[in-house]
Amino acid sequence: MKRIKIISVNSELGAGTRGAGMGFDAIRVAAWTKGSKYFKEHPPTILPSNNDEVLDDIETAYAVKIEYIVEMYKRIADVVVECMKKKEFPIIISGDHSNAGGTIAGLRMAFPKEKLGVIWIDAHSDVHTPYTTPSGNLHGMPLATALAVDNKVSQINNPEKKTIDAWERLKKIGGISPKISFKDLIYIAARDMEKPEKYIVKKNNVKIYSVQKMRETGIQFVVEDALRRLDHCERIYVSFDVDSMDANVSRGTGTPVKSGLYESEAFSLMSALGKSEKVCCVELTEINPTLDNKKNLMAEIALEILEQTTIEIEKRL
Repeated sequence: MKRIKIISVNSELGAGTRGAGMGFDAIRVAAWTKGSKYFKEHPPTILPSNNDEVLDDIETAYAVKIEYIVEMYKRIADVVVECMKKKEFPIIISGDHSNAGGTIAGLRMAFPKEKLGVIWIDAHSDVHTPYTTPSGNLHGMPLATALAVDNKVSQINNPEKKTIDAWERLKKIGGISPKISFKDLIYIAARDMEKPEKYIVKKNNVKIYSVQKMRETGIQFVVEDALRRLDHCERIYVSFDVDSMDANVSRGTGTPVKSGLYESEAFSLMSALGKSEKVCCVELTEINPTLDNKKNLMAEIALEILEQTTIEIEKRL
């Protein structure tokens, strides 16, 4: 029988603010406060991070800390591959969203001959590159690494050779590049994109389910339609950034955006996706308790999402 495997990836090297590396601990505090036995029933594996390196001088302005993030990608990919060999179902709780690139790499390494679909639930499209980024933060680039795109048509930066070399290594981790195509990608709740991102998303006809559309048609329709669009994929990875939720809810995250999902919608959406036999990995990311002005609310909501999604996944394992 398959079992859930919780993997904590506390790296926050890709974020522009500090604190996302404490997200997992904040969720555990929420569990203790609630009296939840979730982590007793699902003992976590905690990966070492390189978070101390945030204190180093920035040498790659258009891909901050990319050398260390290459190491994290490899570390994450290896543990995901190991999970799949053991027929475990990985649920990853990560610091910032840059880590998701390592998760995708691991899934493709584990199943190199199978198509991987990605459902990206996020306020942002995360498809910037060192050539287009306004910030240099890698948490805005994980999908670009998986898609192996540079988007030089929209270039605004001139990265130095050190950055370009590391970027090429990042895209090629696992020996598979690209790891997904644009037709394997679906966005839910994306609503805050810069011009270079809008260009490449529109050019490649990537499906976006807006929050408004989801409310008009219903969550079940969106889930069924998304799964239908990914019918050509053997496996599906679901990545949930808490900034997909409305800014009134998601203050405890680095980049909150208004007009997002309500808590109940997030619960229903993730529970519905968890029922799909094709979904083989789930990630929750960008919980930052240092930015939460409502005590530990963001982590409490993340715990509820985690528990409800796990229930649906375990019903089918």
